[in-house]
Amino acid sequence: RDSRYKQDGSGVVSATTYQPPSFGAPATGSPNAQGVVPNTDPNVTIERSGNDRWIVTGLTPEQVWPKLKQFWGERGFTLVIDQPDVGVMETDWNENRAKIPQDFIRSTIGLIFDSAWDSGERDRFRTRVERNEKGSEIYVSHRGAVEVLTGSNKDSSTWQPRAADPELEAEMLRRLLLKLGAEEERATALVAPGETPPPRARLPQGGPAGTVEVDDDFDRAWRRVGLALDRSGFAVEDRDRAKGFYYVSFTDQKEAPTKQEPGIFSKLLG
Repeated sequence: RDSRYKQDGSGVVSATTYQPPSFGAPATGSPNAQGVVPNTDPNVTIERSGNDRWIVTGLTPEQVWPKLKQFWGERGFTLVIDQPDVGVMETDWNENRAKIPQDFIRSTIGLIFDSAWDSGERDRFRTRVERNEKGSEIYVSHRGAVEVLTGSNKDSSTWQPRAADPELEAEMLRRLLLKLGAEEERATALVAPGETPPPRARLPQGGPAGTVEVDDDFDRAWRRVGLALDRSGFAVEDRDRAKGFYYVSFTDQKEAPTKQEPGIFSKLLG
């Protein structure tokens, strides 16, 4: 379908008389008339509050949603929550194979018995999209699980929650920035770690039960509360920003990866 690979004219063409076309620039009307470098969008950026980061883009939530689904699919994740009406999607548990040590034994035996090797860790990600006046805000939060031996003889194992990984969140945000059209150097600079801020939240002494004071304006406090809920395993069922309400339900993190999924000890010990 691409005219760049079709010979112009008709009749017999010999090697001595053939003049190859110039490929310095794509032919007019070709599918990639802008060249091999994808179009970049300078309007997609990162905002941050301390170590919390989120993406701001001029795309509407309806435009962003299919791009997000494609993004996670390209990374081998299956979505277990896909709710565009609420603006929440969540992946299933997945193993990060990059965390398996690449020592001599692993590089030798692993060529044959690769399935016997397991990192003993699983990750899942929640993506939340909120509409703003100029487009959308995108939040990515991480939850982790680690496999530990249990029993008096350490002959069984179970999955337990592990702390969220801000560096892993930042890396996924960087890759998502590239997916949405940011330049690579700019995306890397935007998610670079900043200084650790001093604590800005406390339980007030003698105040009403279940109250937290936060040293932030409403917009930043709203974002930080949303990220805290995502990282803690609460499912945001609905929200009313005008009233400052999050409607949530709790998902027990101990469910972690399913019992049917073998981990490192199950693979080695059968």
